[in-house]
Amino acid sequence: MNNSPTDPDDIFAHLAAAADAGGTDAMFETLAASLTRRRRWHALFDLRLLETRISLGLPATGDLTGNPTGALGDLLPAQRDELDERSLAACREVGWPLLDEGQVAAAWMYLRAAATPADVARKLSVLAEGLLAAPGVFDDEDASARLQEIVHVTLWEGVDPALGISCVLRTQGTCNAITAYEQAVSRLPARRQEAAAGVLVRHLHHEVAAALTADLAHRGATVVNADAATPSTPSTPSTPSMLPLLERLREVGGVDDASIHVDVSHLQSVLRIARVCTDPDVIREAWELACYACRLPAEMVYPGEPPFENVGESSRQFFGPLLGHDVDRAVGFFRRAAARARIEESGTLPADTLVLLLTRLGRPSEALHAALERPAEGPMPSAMLASGMLPSLVELAAAADSWDALLTACQTRGDEITYAATLAARQRAHQSR
Repeated sequence: MNNSPTDPDDIFAHLAAAADAGGTDAMFETLAASLTRRRRWHALFDLRLLETRISLGLPATGDLTGNPTGALGDLLPAQRDELDERSLAACREVGWPLLDEGQVAAAWMYLRAAATPADVARKLSVLAEGLLAAPGVFDDEDASARLQEIVHVTLWEGVDPALGISCVLRTQGTCNAITAYEQAVSRLPARRQEAAAGVLVRHLHHEVAAALTADLAHRGATVVNADAATPSTPSTPSTPSMLPLLERLREVGGVDDASIHVDVSHLQSVLRIARVCTDPDVIREAWELACYACRLPAEMVYPGEPPFENVGESSRQFFGPLLGHDVDRAVGFFRRAAARARIEESGTLPADTLVLLLTRLGRPSEALHAALERPAEGPMPSAMLASGMLPSLVELAAAADSWDALLTACQTRGDEITYAATLAARQRAHQSR
């Protein structure tokens, strides 16, 4: 007897025969094989739940317990554990095939609780690349719908923000990608923002380099060290330097050249977003974008929030020292900005930026001192603190091995919680030596 019929008209006879010959378990396996063959994944999930109920001695239909409340708490602990385990197994059994078929939203409904985001992201990356590489993808309604589902799961559900931003860039452009980042990614912890921010930095760096190359070619200018200046694709892990292009443009057009090669609002947004990044290659590209921004006409630049009133110059001062450029000058620049903000009571971003820069430069003692001078918080923590971009005071004290300074500050501020956390961390640090 064929226990996996392809003709659904025969399935009922096969089920009855399987039940008579091998009992309920055989009947369930016959139906599972048939549903799998016919790719009826939602029905297969329902079957696995039914199979689990029967095997645990629970009612086949209705509430799980057979009593008026039907609450899971009325089940025996072993029954609850088995029910949970087999329900998750059923989610994986139907979720992965659905994803392989490109039914992203339906697959995520099952895989949300049953699979790791990393595993789902790997599958979605392959699926997205295949869709984007197909000819005529933007005229294919089905492919476009699948891409939108991928964006929803990766970006708005937080499975892989970098992949989501990359898909938005390739399908909807830079402006929409920046907006999507601000709405969906910026609310995530800093470590989860970083890869998506890197995608935007690399994309804009590539865009500006390509525009500079085209501009120079139009002017009939050659570029020294052309290989290093040739723009790469946005997916290249490390893009060539833009500096030879900028230098050649200065030679051809002079220091007052007012040509613009990118949407200035995009450039300023990406420079702000890039502050979350720590990858040296991305920082180098952000610094080069800041160098480009410094040449823009003043009337084309939008003033930013202190200490980034001049977004290009301040961003150059922020990213440059992380690459070893003018470290002391940059630290002095942000020290003065933090001191001015304290006097003017103009917010915590200048102090936060100083603390972040000193931390990334490996100067924890100075970072702790700057953090202790930071203005008191308002009702809500700053964006850098809330996202985890800034280390806590206790972490800075540990890195600097400067416990007494923090303990004294806690007493002055009346901060018993941080005082207790500092004592506990100091004791643990001493015990580990």
